[in-house]
Amino acid sequence: MLHEISPNLLAGLRRIKFFICDVDGVLTDATVIMGSGFEAKAFHIRDGLGLRLLQAEGLRVAWVSARPSLATTERANDLKIDFILQSSTPKVGVIEELLAQTGIGWPEVLYMGDDVVDLGAMKRAGVAVAPADAILEVRAVAHYVCRLAGGHGAVREIADLLLRAQDKWEPLIAKFSE
Repeated sequence: MLHEISPNLLAGLRRIKFFICDVDGVLTDATVIMGSGFEAKAFHIRDGLGLRLLQAEGLRVAWVSARPSLATTERANDLKIDFILQSSTPKVGVIEELLAQTGIGWPEVLYMGDDVVDLGAMKRAGVAVAPADAILEVRAVAHYVCRLAGGHGAVREIADLLLRAQDKWEPLIAKFSE
């Protein structure tokens, strides 16, 4: 898989310490089911495991959503996501506060987004990633466009690529093969 990416992208992936992503359209297929005070979203199970693997290998994970949602909070808590930020304020400012708090800089951030609200963060991140079904403008600024769509394994696709680039994949496979 690594032979298909550019040397610049590989170098960028090796620097990443923080995986930050949008929720709706990245971790979900952007469908929200609502009615009578109820809200539901479908999250891809392999995406969740991919995020847990990143954390197990020392990377921090944050979800940044412009749309507060109990379903998002519940899934983030289930996965023990390091940071869940849900705010209608612009994402760049929210992320910059988080980076100041953690001491991590934009060059060490992989940001994954799919829509206009993600463009600012994607332009600043060391590595910008988009699911296959992201809007054209997001795909145009992305360093990597996944083969898979949001909510259908795109997060796992990039998590695996990131672990491979950082030489953490083979030891992980060996651990799970015992």
